[in-house]
Amino acid sequence: MTAPLREARIRLDALAHNLEIVRGIVAPARVLAVVKADAYGHGALPVARTAVEAGADWLGVADLREALALREAGIRAPLLAWLHAAEPDYTAAVEAGVDVGVSTRGQLEAAAAAGADVHLKLDTGLSRNGFAPAETAEVLTRAAELERAGRLRVRGLMSHLSGTSPDDDAAQCAAFADAVALAEDAGLRPELRHIAASLAALTMPGARFDMVRVGIAMYGLSPDPSVDPASLGLRPVMRLVSRVAAVRRVPAGTGVSYGYVHRTPGETTLALVPLGYADGIPRSASDMLRVRIGDSVFPQVGRIAMDQFVVDVGDAPVAPGDPVVLWGDPAEGEPGVDALAAASGTIGYELVTRIGPRVARVTT
Repeated sequence: MTAPLREARIRLDALAHNLEIVRGIVAPARVLAVVKADAYGHGALPVARTAVEAGADWLGVADLREALALREAGIRAPLLAWLHAAEPDYTAAVEAGVDVGVSTRGQLEAAAAAGADVHLKLDTGLSRNGFAPAETAEVLTRAAELERAGRLRVRGLMSHLSGTSPDDDAAQCAAFADAVALAEDAGLRPELRHIAASLAALTMPGARFDMVRVGIAMYGLSPDPSVDPASLGLRPVMRLVSRVAAVRRVPAGTGVSYGYVHRTPGETTLALVPLGYADGIPRSASDMLRVRIGDSVFPQVGRIAMDQFVVDVGDAPVAPGDPVVLWGDPAEGEPGVDALAAASGTIGYELVTRIGPRVARVTT
């Protein structure tokens, strides 16, 4: 059988290693491993299984469909889904033992109708979903009434930080602590209080409360330019690889790819790599991508196309079939996804989650 043209190799041992490090940093807080968006492009089911085996206390996803897929695959760990329609039907969540994050009054009443276990989402300043500060006290009173009536259980209170600055995040944590006090005044005693994602989990001890939600750090990537994951011992989990499809020797002045935005400055060898923006390689990274072939790193040149891009390998003895690493572990001499993200004006989160379906996920 012909080897795949494109592979995302997922190193589950690195994932387990990263979780062990994070758990050590945030203890005694519990850890919720975020596996939404197909585990940030890494494969939800193998990542979820590995995370649970590595000691994750909870798993988290965005929507209920993601949660139910994990349950159907046999995942039995505590599971939270937090993004829903305005007035959803939570019956399937209750039947599957999935906790739901609720952010609106309609969702709260829907949760009561189904008898759900809920985490009340409070907006402390991100201005996305969650109960607004002006309605928090009233909502907490209503949630307490519903809990006393046996119609739902408030297992958690949650919020989300903006990551704008330490001062902004500290202000949000203070607002969250105030809301927790209001919940207690209303008669609620939630088991879990959680506001920290990867950045705050790693850098803000005061934000850890009872549990942290760890996403990008679990995958060995940086949640913020201020954090160097390698300095914490975190390892990239995904290695994106391909193989050289063709090579050709060209003279100086040869135009490369659409629009001839690059012309060869001298005689050189061009190598064709069968990956493009249909596979998640941003077109905006054209002329900024660096790839490893053999023991050397070479520049991508010209515009990245839908299915392919070109690498200038100079006089190196590159041949069709040679392995190409687009990103992996910088500690092993490979290009890093965070460096490419910074060069192309985005973040590592986007690059790993946008990897397309033609790219085979291979766990190692």
